[in-house]
Amino acid sequence: QLQLVESGGGLVQPGGSLRLSCAASGFTLDYYTVGWFRQAPGKEREGVSCISSSGGSPNYADSVKGRFTIARDSAKNTVYLQMNDLKPEDTAEYYCAAAMIIGCSYVRPRYHYWGQGTQVTVSS
Repeated sequence: QLQLVESGGGLVQPGGSLRLSCAASGFTLDYYTVGWFRQAPGKEREGVSCISSSGGSPNYADSVKGRFTIARDSAKNTVYLQMNDLKPEDTAEYYCAAAMIIGCSYVRPRYHYWGQGTQVTVSS
């Protein structure tokens, strides 16, 4: 069965950190562009970060640049999103997705596989 499973969400105070994991089963994540998206209540799902299958620099939304880092662990068939200096406005359901494309994209229909999401809540 082909699937993505996110983990690592939770409740954290402002300024804190979390590391989200996106583990793939049934396919090799290295061959796919992987994107992290988030959706806050009442808002559209938005792209946060993306790492291409073809190498090159990862991409980050302006709102998270300098605070979030995306990285692959090929041995574990997993992509991580390290989130530092978290802010209340980062509160959302976070999703990872995989696309058989070249380069990065935040166009959701281009993504073939989606995880079920993991909740991140930043609050004091």
